[in-house]
Amino acid sequence: MDRHRQFDPARHCFAFEQDFIGGWRCIPLCVRRKLDLIGLKLKLNHWLALTPVQRQELVDWADDAAALALLRDHLRRCTAEMADGLAADCSAAVEEPWQQQDAVPPSIATAALQSDVSLTPERWAAMNELERFAFCKLVRPGHDHHNLEAAFNEVLG
Repeated sequence: MDRHRQFDPARHCFAFEQDFIGGWRCIPLCVRRKLDLIGLKLKLNHWLALTPVQRQELVDWADDAAALALLRDHLRRCTAEMADGLAADCSAAVEEPWQQQDAVPPSIATAALQSDVSLTPERWAAMNELERFAFCKLVRPGHDHHNLEAAFNEVLG
């Protein structure tokens, strides 16, 4: 079986995220991708105000169009009465670099070169959307990049 088909990207948490997964103290990338797809900004304080069961529910939430529409409504209801207020609307992800398979984004190509990692266009195209999303988030300006090496090893190793 192809390694990229062994897990459901909607629910998958990477090994390099393990330092915060047990208690869900940070928003995992699979949830962050869903938030980007529905155009909703969930603050860390929103996330932490949810119960562990609610957080797990968001991790397990499907990512097909119908499920994502329900997720948006669900999160707006969940956050409506929170101290930080309603989760904010933002632009839904459309044609983002992680949604494109045809070319490695320059920032990721540069990071791969700096890490002595071979990331060809073919390898980029073979990744699933969650893997591409993870790299795009991990290399963005202002991010601490401490999980980037682990991500390269896990996804491309």
